[in-house]
Amino acid sequence: MPEFSIVVPIYNVEGYLKKCLDSILNQTFVDYEIILVNDGSTDQSLSIIKEYMSKYPDIKLINQENKGLSEARNSGLKEARGNYVLFVDSDDFIDKDLLLNLNDSIINNPDLVRFQLRVVSDKTIDINEEAFDSLNGHDAFKKIIKYRFVENAWAYLYSRKYLIDNGFLFKPNMYHEDYGLIPLAIIKASKVNSISYIGYNYVQRSNSIMSDSNYMKTRKKAFDVLSQYLDIVDKDSDPYYRSFLANSVILKLKDLNKEDYKKYLSEIKKHNVFDNILSDTLVRKIKKMLLKISPKLYLKVVM
Repeated sequence: MPEFSIVVPIYNVEGYLKKCLDSILNQTFVDYEIILVNDGSTDQSLSIIKEYMSKYPDIKLINQENKGLSEARNSGLKEARGNYVLFVDSDDFIDKDLLLNLNDSIINNPDLVRFQLRVVSDKTIDINEEAFDSLNGHDAFKKIIKYRFVENAWAYLYSRKYLIDNGFLFKPNMYHEDYGLIPLAIIKASKVNSISYIGYNYVQRSNSIMSDSNYMKTRKKAFDVLSQYLDIVDKDSDPYYRSFLANSVILKLKDLNKEDYKKYLSEIKKHNVFDNILSDTLVRKIKKMLLKISPKLYLKVVM
């Protein structure tokens, strides 16, 4: 049984895939397996995968029709045999010592390990956030919500047993599918570590799912977030968890046109989303009052 399983969902990333795979294959820690999930690519991604498999026969390949990122990650997780699972998006890449540092971080058998990341776009930005050790999920969540990219699946290492025992899977046919699982996985954890090592390179590309300018996708993102919120908000009573989820829903209002804004706001009010916003300090009380009076003004204040 390998220590780590690295799951790489792949869909039409021919221009990025080699750099991603090279970064995984060049790890200084060698006790790991690679699981590639080709999610119905129509470009040269599959040809690149086969080229690498001819050189590295231990690479595992799952070929499936296009089902989306959630199903691709779920397929990889089901195939994984490592003690810990790492999700790497196929247009990103990792530093050569990431697994080595993660191996040092799992001595105390955490359910999750958070590591640091680098944003790669026109310029490179290192994200340095507070490290911590052996916190329960609730205490860890209070620290992590101050981080950037809180709910991104690729920012964490996961105990495979923890994921399986809790039945944690990504919800199919969703944008922002990470939002519907990762906050819950953090809050329910018995032990979470966060290390200071910057090991993940998040490549922001103009035609990725999360930066697509098509309005219908933007609209679906908003309503998908609300749908997932309804699935997970009542699974823990922690006020910081519930406030984070609620605020993520509310912030989607800014992306919607006038007609959809009204529909979305109506759904938010129907499900009492505003009630979960924290009001434990004077500033938060004022913001919450402002939210109920004028959501548009609230968005200007918090953005």
